[in-house]
Amino acid sequence: MATAASAFAAQVLRGRWFMAYGSFLIMSAAGATYIFAIYSKDIKATLGYSQEQLNTVGFFKDVGANVGIHAGLVAEVTPPWVVLAVGAAMNLGGYLMLYLSVTGRVRPAPPLWLVCLYIAVGANSQAFANTGALVTCVKNFPESRGVMLGLLKGFVGLSGAIFTQLYLAFYGPGGGGDTRPLILLVGWLPAAVSVAFLGTIRIIRAPRSPAAARREYRAFCGFLYVSLALAAFLMVAIILQKRFLFTRAEYGVCAAVVLSMLLVPFAVVLREEAALFKKNTPEAQAAEDYTEPSTATVAATKPVPEPSPVTSKPTTAVGARLLAALRPPPRGENYTILQALVSVDMLLLFTATVFGVGGTLTAIDNMGQIGESLGYPPRSIATFVSLISIWNYLGRVAAGFASETLLARHRLPRPLILAAVILLTVPGHLLIAFGVPGSLYVASVAIGFCFGAAQPLILASVSELFGLKYYSTLYNFCGTASPVGSYILNVRVAGRMYDQEAARQGAVAAAAGKGVTCIGVRCYRESFLVITAVTVAAAVVTAALAWRTREFYAGDIYAKFKEGTSTSSGDAIGEDRVEVQPPKEQL
Repeated sequence: MATAASAFAAQVLRGRWFMAYGSFLIMSAAGATYIFAIYSKDIKATLGYSQEQLNTVGFFKDVGANVGIHAGLVAEVTPPWVVLAVGAAMNLGGYLMLYLSVTGRVRPAPPLWLVCLYIAVGANSQAFANTGALVTCVKNFPESRGVMLGLLKGFVGLSGAIFTQLYLAFYGPGGGGDTRPLILLVGWLPAAVSVAFLGTIRIIRAPRSPAAARREYRAFCGFLYVSLALAAFLMVAIILQKRFLFTRAEYGVCAAVVLSMLLVPFAVVLREEAALFKKNTPEAQAAEDYTEPSTATVAATKPVPEPSPVTSKPTTAVGARLLAALRPPPRGENYTILQALVSVDMLLLFTATVFGVGGTLTAIDNMGQIGESLGYPPRSIATFVSLISIWNYLGRVAAGFASETLLARHRLPRPLILAAVILLTVPGHLLIAFGVPGSLYVASVAIGFCFGAAQPLILASVSELFGLKYYSTLYNFCGTASPVGSYILNVRVAGRMYDQEAARQGAVAAAAGKGVTCIGVRCYRESFLVITAVTVAAAVVTAALAWRTREFYAGDIYAKFKEGTSTSSGDAIGEDRVEVQPPKEQL
């Protein structure tokens, strides 16, 4: 009996489901950049910054959080635990130095550029956590990548609210006092969670039968129900905490409930591993299912490469070699990084992300000033931010599950679903542009939901169109599109037009004692009409991508990952796969 129990415990700890659970916890602690607004006022006060200097710190925080190509390149040549370890070190080092600077333990006070470097390094750890956990999960569950991406990105969306509850419990009540300890919490907690699962997050080759695939979907539904319950509790807690004055003990109870709900998914892990354990009672069979096959086995599943006609020639023109290197394989196969970056499909997807997601980021970043310009009270503005956070989560999980279902049952191209999501943001942008009374509540819900829904759709499309071998790098490349769009639409369009209108109103605003602040519908009308136009254009571009890929999505795009297919293991983990057929030319 003891032997069976120890064998089951070993299977759980080495299995794919515990790996997925560890990834969920890492993601739930990987959204520290979302709570910058809570402690930014203490950075400004203790370091004596102006608002412009504080905005500079915030900009470097956003750059660090979104630029992760180097994290992808590291993941291409190292196992996931190295990526997570690097991210944990960056998180602890960056935020710890920021904490020491803000609390005055570093003398003299560091210059602005050094503080920007600290927060950029700390925020950049988020890219390493995403790459180490999220990319590994996609490779371990290739047939359910949309669902997996929705869940993982959903937990990231909830992480800001989770951190807020922990901060209020540890340093409350009220959350209106010294927020500098929150910087220390942001520094050590995500690093500790990543370190705790260093040995868990890894590639696990496990071909699944159709029956196992059905059980897999049931397990994901179990994770979904728990995350929905957690989101509902967080939303209720946020509303109650804004209406009533909580005591320290009451904040502690809320935090305890949040932590308990994060442990509930482990029951799903035990249920799934128990079902597998019954089918694989011999220890040898269990070990075979959850360890990598031998080199001989992997080699046997690969076809023998045929001699290349290009390499048989003693001399070949450099141009011909370059063209051969750039010629893409069929969609769904493993593209090289260069082949993916120069492909028309990637250009369309990147452009759609820049202008489609960039518009929603502009609305989210300016929601406080939009509410102020339209005359909403501060309590309502705080509600907008909470609504965006919760609906951001709901959009991510809804898009992940719905797109997977539509793809499996109706062969609906994922880019087509993305085009519909981008188009759904247009009403939200128009409500902001025309300042319809009371409509900002609706706009915040629509924009938050669509911003969240776009994330798993974009990332799943990248993995499906360009393969999984270099997914770490390509995933992070697409991640840079959002800040590019935010800079173009937020800084160059919305920010400039806001300043022009504020300058026109400057004399009146200064006389009222408010400083140069823009008031009225005109502050954002022209900029959001521009954002609406480019959003529609982004939806058209995405629809063009859906048209180009319709034949690819009409087939079984996950056939190579199913049990009994000779190429399943290699593609599932991103190994080289030799092509014996000439690639089809793609326009």
